[in-house]
Amino acid sequence: MSDHLPVLVLLAPLFGAITLGLFGMKDHRVCLPVVLSALVVSLCCAIGIVLKVHSGGTLDYFVAGWKEPFGIGILLRADAINSPILVVIATVALLAAVFTVRHAGERDSEKTPHFYILFLLLCVGLFGITITGDAFNVFVLIEVTALTSYGLIAIGSSKRCKVAAFHYLVMGTVGASFYLIGVGYLYLKLGSLNMQDIHTILASNETLADSRAIRTAFVFILVGIWTKMAFFPLHGWLPNAYSYSPSGSAAILAPLVTKVSVYVMVRMMVSVFGLDRLEANVEWGHFVVWLAVIAIVAGSTMALAQREIKKMLCCLIIAEVGYMVGGAWLGDPQRWGLTGTVYHILADALMTSCLFLAAGAFAKWHGAIKLEDLSGIFCKMPLASAGFVVGGLAIIGVPPTCGFYSKFYLIRGAIEAGQWVYVAALLASSLVNAVLFFRIFEIAYFGKNPVESHGHGDDHGHGHDSEPVVRREPPLQALVPVLVAAALVILLGLFNGPVVEFIRTGLIETAAVVSTGR
Repeated sequence: MSDHLPVLVLLAPLFGAITLGLFGMKDHRVCLPVVLSALVVSLCCAIGIVLKVHSGGTLDYFVAGWKEPFGIGILLRADAINSPILVVIATVALLAAVFTVRHAGERDSEKTPHFYILFLLLCVGLFGITITGDAFNVFVLIEVTALTSYGLIAIGSSKRCKVAAFHYLVMGTVGASFYLIGVGYLYLKLGSLNMQDIHTILASNETLADSRAIRTAFVFILVGIWTKMAFFPLHGWLPNAYSYSPSGSAAILAPLVTKVSVYVMVRMMVSVFGLDRLEANVEWGHFVVWLAVIAIVAGSTMALAQREIKKMLCCLIIAEVGYMVGGAWLGDPQRWGLTGTVYHILADALMTSCLFLAAGAFAKWHGAIKLEDLSGIFCKMPLASAGFVVGGLAIIGVPPTCGFYSKFYLIRGAIEAGQWVYVAALLASSLVNAVLFFRIFEIAYFGKNPVESHGHGDDHGHGHDSEPVVRREPPLQALVPVLVAAALVILLGLFNGPVVEFIRTGLIETAAVVSTGR
């Protein structure tokens, strides 16, 4: 059974979705047990994959046993780069699934099976993108992810959800088309879709690797991936899509979709086009780093202008994408920037999950949509607010959270590469994050105006005639995911050393393997 872990991580949510289609429509009580069981199986398989990769190196799995040289088999490949991402995908999806529990009679409860079918198919797409070793299958699974994302956004009851989903559909289609054109160029010139085969052919033929067709393919693929990850200025679809979608949809879309897209970029750099070749083109690397700096500044500036909680968090995602793109293209000799990018994929997924789960709880059980709506929320929802604080401090980069260590490795890589403008942008963005979240903390603890809110009492604004604050925490199925996500943010930071060493070793070994063509 352990030999089939790479395919089981995909099949569990796939068969879960099929089961819901057959039985969940008739009895909604089937939905939650099936979803949780499927995601628990995927999580266990993902953990098993990490352990096997740690002990035995890269794990290859040919679906149905069809191997090379026929070139028609579907290759699943797990290594030290993508196996931790599988664990994070499964973890975040499981937390989001628990958060989305609906009681009978709730509004839109008739859409429950449709929601969970889309939810599980989204997980299939995310797992598949992460573990596949075939460039065309990446496109297929990107479209699975995109189509389910459109549905999860449009399933909301407001008209804004539909408009945001349509905007996302247009931009997503453009991005997927660019990626597919790039893969088409590669296939026409090289006759292979296997990532390792493509790299081997390019490494053995420098003239072909430097041809106009391959360069064009590279640009098309890169722009398509950048559109999918909302890299500035291709970000226009993201703020409305994630902020106007239902809280349950945002809890899985916001932490995972853009991060998995960043992983695809890293995989194309490492396993397809080759780090050595890309890093040799110093001018292109400097150009991308400058684009990343602009994205960081733009995302942070847009976040400062927002009054809605989720909109602000969405703008911060744009800045975080800039962190990761810039880190991947730093080109430092020791590859600390690329290591920091992969680690930041894990960290940002957990940080964003924590924040969106807490924001969803604020919106659903307190009606807090805008920043001023959070007045006194620390007293009304202290535990959920504590989870939000942990996520906010991680985004700022306060130790011992994982956000601090991911920024540390990115800055280390930037210093070694001499990219001081990237260092300045990252530090400035962290200061902006501090301003944003401490402004929220002030409102949430003291209120919009402590004197007006609590009367004219002591110097702290606590008047003697104020009404007692009623504590109303969200239900356990919503509170537990927030606290678990907050705990994971801290744990990933505390154990950053082994995780980073695992990733770094995998990056070095993968680059060496594809360079020798083995």
